[in-house]
Amino acid sequence: MAILNTFTNFIKVSMPRSNVIILTDPDSKFSVNQGSATLMPIEGNYSRGNLMLQRIKSYIAFLEQKLVEFDRVEGFNHFVLTDSDIAVVDDLGHIFKKYPHCHLALTFRNNKGQPLNSGFVAIRGTRDGITKAVAFFKQVLEAYNLKYMKASRMLGDQLALAWVVKSHLPSALRKFSKHEAFTGEVNGASVLFLPCAVYNWTPPEGAGQFHGMPLDVKVVHFKGSRKRLMLEAWNFYNSTSKLSDMMCLILRSGRTKYDF
Repeated sequence: MAILNTFTNFIKVSMPRSNVIILTDPDSKFSVNQGSATLMPIEGNYSRGNLMLQRIKSYIAFLEQKLVEFDRVEGFNHFVLTDSDIAVVDDLGHIFKKYPHCHLALTFRNNKGQPLNSGFVAIRGTRDGITKAVAFFKQVLEAYNLKYMKASRMLGDQLALAWVVKSHLPSALRKFSKHEAFTGEVNGASVLFLPCAVYNWTPPEGAGQFHGMPLDVKVVHFKGSRKRLMLEAWNFYNSTSKLSDMMCLILRSGRTKYDF
C-alpha cells in the first residue's frame, strides 16, 4: 500500500490534472490516499502464477469499457498503463503532441530476450486509438496463451509483446540497440517505440556499476528490491520539493538482484 500511495503521489506532482485509475481484483479490500485515485474492479484470475496474463486481460477489459463510454463523455483522455512501482517525474502529455499519429507507445531496451518492457504503455484516447490498442492487446494475449504460458508467472507478457512486434515489424529488431524513438505499423496500429532509458528507466543492479543517468528521464521504474528506494525517494522529495534532489538519491542507492 505504501508503494501504491507513493505511485499516486508522484503523479499528483508531475501530472496534477491526471486521473489515476487502479485496476484491481474485485475481492481485494483496500483504499488509497483520499481523493488520489479511483478503483476499477475487473473480474479475473489474480493468482500469483497468472498475474501477468491477467494484467493483459485487465487492460483489454478497461479499454473496452472506455470504448463503451466514449460517446457519453465530452472530449477524450489519453491513457498511460503502468506498473505501480513507477515514479512519473515529468508530464507525459508531450508524447501525444509530439507524435500525433501514433495509436499506442511501447518502451524498448537493448535486451535480446525481452526487448520490450510491459511496465509502461501509452494509448491515444481517440476511438481509433483505443480500438487499435484493444486489437493489439488481443493479439498479444493470443500469443501468450499459445506460446508462453510456461513463463506466465513473470515474463510471459513481455515475451508475447516481443513476438507480436517481431512478427509484424521485423525491422524493429535492429533499432532496439539504439536509444532513439521510432514508429512502425504493427497489425494496422501505428506503434511508437520509446527508449526505456528515458520513459522506463531503472537504476542498474550492483554497486560500482552505475555511471550516471539520462538527464531527460521521464519515468523511473523501481523494479525488484528497488521498491524500498521508491519510498525513500518520495520522502526525500517531500523534504526538499526538488525532483533533482530525489534523482540524486536514486543514483546513490539503486541496486537489486532482479531486472526484468
